[in-house]
Formats: sequence, structure tokens, C-alpha cells
Amino acid sequence: MSAETTMQQIPVDECHRLLAGHEIGRLAVNAEQHPLVFPVNYAMDGTTVVIRTAPGTKLSAAGHANVTFEVDDIDRRTRSGWSVVVHAVAEEVGASHRADLVARTTATGLQPWAPGEHGRWLRLIPTAVTGRRIVPGELPPAVDPRAYL
Repeated sequence: MSAETTMQQIPVDECHRLLAGHEIGRLAVNAEQHPLVFPVNYAMDGTTVVIRTAPGTKLSAAGHANVTFEVDDIDRRTRSGWSVVVHAVAEEVGASHRADLVARTTATGLQPWAPGEHGRWLRLIPTAVTGRRIVPGELPPAVDPRAYL
């Protein structure tokens, strides 16, 4: 009898740990009359996601808006993986904010991967964090048993 693949909910504290262990995610915003999804590199300040970006669609659509941020990790070989989704309010951080908030944001040391000037900072303040993990059941053998003589 083979075990069935299962879907497990990930506790919020483990979701935060998973987010802290990665650096690439997707930011979803509503802009240009459509939902848009942008790959971004990010850092964490506690439970807050920090993103550096340039002026443009992403920044203008995210400012003081409800956004969704998602990070996942998959293993194609074992057909397993996890996904963490953060629903948040995005806020651009600048000189008008408290000095300690600006210092904490820049102290993440986040360096953009994309070329160009990325001197603007976004903080994603979570309103809900959820996660799911796919746990495989019994996988087929790595080599087809018919291959043996």
C-alpha cells in the first residue's frame, strides 16, 4: 500500500523562518487595470518584508496599497515543496519616517540584483501570513524495474 501525498498547513512562526531563509520572491500589485507580479529580491526585518526598488509601476502601485508577496521552494525530483503567502500593506520608507525605522530598514543590507538605481525602499507590513507544504507519499522507484534483466 502506498502512502498518499498530503498538503500540510505551515504554522506562522515556521513561515517566518522559511521567508528569512530565502531572498527571491514575487510581489503582486494591482496596476494598469490588471494584477501584476514582479520577481524581487528581499530581506526581512523581523516579520516585515523589505524590498528595494526603482521608481515606476511597482513602486507607484504598491505605495500604501494592499499587496501580496509569495515565496516558494520546490523539489521536482521528490514532488515536494512549500509556499508562503504574505498579505500586506506596502509602505515606502523615506526621510519623513522615524529615524529608527529608516535605520532598521537600511540595516537589512539588502542589495538589489537587477541593474540600475534602486534607491527606494518598500516595507510590506503583514496583515496575514499563510503557508502550505506538499509532502509526497511513496514515490515510484528512481529506475524503472523493467530495466533490470
